[in-house]
Amino acid sequence: MSAVPRITAGNLCLGSAPDSWGVWFAEDDRQVPYTRFLDELAEAGYSWLELGPYGYLPVEPQRLADELAARGLKVSGGTVFGALHRPEQWDEMLTHVRRVAALTAAAGAHHLVFIPPLYRDEKTGDFTEPPELTAAQWAGVGEAADRLGRILLDEYDVRLVVHPHADSHIQTQPEIERFLNATDSRWANLCLDTGHVAYGGGDNVDLIRRFGERVGYVHIKQMDPEILAQVAAEKLSFGEAVKRGVCVEPPAGVPSPADIVPELAKLDAELFVIVEQDLYPCAPDVPLPIAVRTREYLNGLGLNGDPTA
Repeated sequence: MSAVPRITAGNLCLGSAPDSWGVWFAEDDRQVPYTRFLDELAEAGYSWLELGPYGYLPVEPQRLADELAARGLKVSGGTVFGALHRPEQWDEMLTHVRRVAALTAAAGAHHLVFIPPLYRDEKTGDFTEPPELTAAQWAGVGEAADRLGRILLDEYDVRLVVHPHADSHIQTQPEIERFLNATDSRWANLCLDTGHVAYGGGDNVDLIRRFGERVGYVHIKQMDPEILAQVAAEKLSFGEAVKRGVCVEPPAGVPSPADIVPELAKLDAELFVIVEQDLYPCAPDVPLPIAVRTREYLNGLGLNGDPTA
């Protein structure tokens, strides 16, 4: 088998996230301590990280800065869950988002990855609300995203990038496109999660080619097609799919990073490309070797730790 040809991807900056260490929650006894995550992230050869669930890493700016500086790490962006389709919860949601945005800005980052809430419980798989939004709710989503994005940019110099997610109302390609068409690119754009797009049956390359100017940030991951077939046949929740190993390391799974990276490299933008392999829950010794192999593979595609590398 011939080697994967190296491409020029000087506009792309590689990093990773707590998710790749099996971290989904601020606190959970099945997750590794944050100090181990940071130690192993640096050991695996990454210099950039996304903050992950608020409260997993220290939320005091100076303490966080000290922990990162001790390991030579830098922050690419913050992460937050929030509901754009629940106007009655706007004030509560905004208060939480402000906390995360303030920490993100204090860490020197300028992107906030906003993940819609799941309509199925992450642990039990139970439905917590209908899987489809009404037309009125969709209209509210666009208005809320623009309003939130403007607040974040004006007050924190942080850009809102909304993250499609399995078992959420922004999951399939039609839903992603509907969100993009309902929002203003000045205030709200897309965190392209390649694995979740594939999970929802979408075409990453098509999205990049047609909506490349709306891609503000990237999560790179791959899904096992056999388990995706089980998801469809058995109507599995995302949590159950992850337990079965739906999220796999490259070069296995879909989409192939070798197809995605060249398309991203054509975009006229500098982008963080953050590795996210959903592993919750996993044994503590599992993530590090995967993280090393993943970095080496992506380095081979031209993805490095700095856009100019």
